[in-house]
Amino acid sequence: MAELRIEQWWVLLDVMPKEWFRENLRASVIDPDAARAVSAVGGPDLSGTTLSSGDWDFIETQSEFVD
Repeated sequence: MAELRIEQWWVLLDVMPKEWFRENLRASVIDPDAARAVSAVGGPDLSGTTLSSGDWDFIETQSEFVD
């Protein structure tokens, strides 16, 4: 099964790992619990790695307040 794009798995992710990503924007290593949560909803295996710059941009954009 192909892994989902961030636009697909982000909406499936629980609040706790989303908060971790927002609080640790552009982290070079992903928290193991957050990495497992991403994998569980069909996202990439982030064990010992991080997201692409485009994925981080997506998270940053999703976290901005709308006027």
